Amino acid sequence: MQTLADVLARDRRSDAPALFAEGPTTQRYDYRRFLTTAWKTGNLLHKLGVRTGAEVAIVPSARAQPVLTFLGASLLGAVTTFDPSREVEARAFVAPTDRLGEYDIAPGTATIGYGADPENPAHDYWEGGVWSENPTMPPEPATPSDPILDDGDRRYTHADLLAGAEWAVDELALTAEDTVSVGGRVASPAVLAAGVIAPLVAGASTRLDGGDGDTAGVVDGASIDVSDGFFERVEASR
Repeated sequence: MQTLADVLARDRRSDAPALFAEGPTTQRYDYRRFLTTAWKTGNLLHKLGVRTGAEVAIVPSARAQPVLTFLGASLLGAVTTFDPSREVEARAFVAPTDRLGEYDIAPGTATIGYGADPENPAHDYWEGGVWSENPTMPPEPATPSDPILDDGDRRYTHADLLAGAEWAVDELALTAEDTVSVGGRVASPAVLAAGVIAPLVAGASTRLDGGDGDTAGVVDGASIDVSDGFFERVEASR
């Protein structure tokens, strides 16, 4: 696997569980629905003008929508930034609908609310927009060297995140029968690599548990250190 497009490829769809999250509603995705929704999210972003190199800003939470938005953006070669400043300048901005009013959004930024249908017609509704999109892989080709995540200190490429994910698969001895429990808001590069992408690589599932601290580990099994220095440890293992 060289890019997240390979991780989210059509032939990987199945009825196996992919993601579970508690919240206002319980979210359950099997691989068929999860992969298809990631593609549809990418197509929605593409329709709103997101292309390779464009910035997508996301307000994270322990819900499926931010994860799927990140994956959809990655399929376009766009660069995701989580936890943007109050003044948002990006090609697309995605946040819980009830928090959109907290931000000063630059003109020309496509604004998408998730969790509830925005009353302001200037904002798109994530669930409605994604539901109506084509269930096909987005048209923008991605390459391993495309940066897709910016944490303010470094830009991570497809290759970087996949290296972290593959290392986590080995460290956790992940199999398709495992579930990885993820704490926190699922926004740091290490948590995304170890808690989201690694289970996808292994055909395992992710459970978003929320909470205050970033954690990732197999349910009733091993955990992995997702603190600062995660990618340095990945590099040192090569």
